[in-house]
Amino acid sequence: MYDSSSPPRLSAPIVLAHGLCGFQRYVARNRPVRDYFPGIRQFLEACGNRVFVPLVSPTAGIATRAAELKAFIRREVGRGPVHIFGHSLGGLDARYMISRLKMAGQVLSLTSVGTPHWGSTFADWAVSRFARMLHPLFRSVGLPDDAFFDLTTERCRRFNDEVPNAPGVRYFSVAAVCDRPWLGREWELPSRIVGKAEGPNDGVVSLASATWGERTDVWPGDHLNLVNWPNRFMQRAGQWTDRAPEYGRLLARLAAEGY
Repeated sequence: MYDSSSPPRLSAPIVLAHGLCGFQRYVARNRPVRDYFPGIRQFLEACGNRVFVPLVSPTAGIATRAAELKAFIRREVGRGPVHIFGHSLGGLDARYMISRLKMAGQVLSLTSVGTPHWGSTFADWAVSRFARMLHPLFRSVGLPDDAFFDLTTERCRRFNDEVPNAPGVRYFSVAAVCDRPWLGREWELPSRIVGKAEGPNDGVVSLASATWGERTDVWPGDHLNLVNWPNRFMQRAGQWTDRAPEYGRLLARLAAEGY
C-alpha cells in the first residue's frame, strides 16, 4: 500500500520534462524564486530517487525540443534506462524522442501530464487570429514560434500518424478537469473555447486530448496545478492539496510493475 509520505525509490532515474514556455528554475537577484515543478523534485529525491529536470527551448517545435531532450538525457544520465514525466508539450517532445530519435530502448515509461495529444482547440483559435503577429514578434527577440503551431489539432493529428507508440515502452497519462468556482480568470477564455469544442478540460487541454496510453488518472485543478502550482481559489476554500504525493502514487504504480 502506498505511503503518501514516502514514495518508492525506482531503480531508474526520473526525468521531468517541462512544457511550452517552460524553465528549470526562475531566479531573481541570484535567488531561486520558482521551480517549474515546485516541490516535486525535492519530494521524490527525499526518498532516494534520482531526478533530472532538463531545459529545452521554450518555444521551438517538437522536433527541436525532442532532440534537446535526448541530448540532455545522454549527457546527464548516460545510456541507462529512465522514466519520463512530461508536462503539456513536454509529453509530445518525449513521444517524438522515443519514437523518432531511437530512444525506445532507453525509456522504460512515459507519463504525460496534461499533454494535448490531439491538440487544443484554443491553439487553433489563437493561431488563426494571431499567426501574423507571432512570426515578427518572436523573430524580433530571436525566438522560434513553431511550438504554438505544433499544438493545433491538425498538427497533432498528423503527429499521431507519424509518431506511433514504441513497443516495449509503457505509456500512461494524467489529465485535469477544472470547473467553477476553481477556474481562475486567466483560464476562462481558453476553457470556454476548449469546453465548447471538446468538453471537460483543465483550462486549455481537454480530458479527451490528454488521455493517452494504458491508463489516465484525472485530477481536479487547472493546467498548472498538475505540476503543483497552487490554485488560489482552492487554497482559499481549504481544498488545495500538495500535488507532490500524487506523483509519489504514480511512482508506486511503476514500482508495482517491477520498476
